[in-house]
Amino acid sequence: MKIGFISLLALLLNGCNNMVQQPRYDDYESADLFPDGKVLQQAPAGTVEHKAPAASAERRPPLTLALLERGRQRFDIYCAPCHGYAGDGDGVIVSRGFPRPPSYHSPRLRDAADAHFYDVISNGYGVMFSYADRVEPRDRWAITGYIRALQRTREPRGHDAM
Repeated sequence: MKIGFISLLALLLNGCNNMVQQPRYDDYESADLFPDGKVLQQAPAGTVEHKAPAASAERRPPLTLALLERGRQRFDIYCAPCHGYAGDGDGVIVSRGFPRPPSYHSPRLRDAADAHFYDVISNGYGVMFSYADRVEPRDRWAITGYIRALQRTREPRGHDAM
């Protein structure tokens, strides 16, 4: 019995080695496997290409009323379900048992750089996942501007204009 088990184990381990060193094609090699004889194939119709954002796309656009309106629209779609429409962190997901996100009116986030909000939208933070595939770079800046506008609505009296 013991010898049979050891033999079976040896066969299985030998099979694992074959998986590591299995035959494969290199990118620009010819292959009889495909009708056109090429390893690199055209993407299927309807495939969405993923491109890294251009450096110029990440530059902050000028703050205008149109940008703020766009920011509010995008905020209401992507951010309000968690952060609430006023940015207090009391969105509908909290009532469904999800963790409460921080309020945008907390001193920590009032003092945060604009780039922090852009980065969090792009890469996620804590339990928040990245929105980079859903929110275009210009819209991330628009949302950031709208968050700043929300924060200004709760600014203490006598506070200097930014």
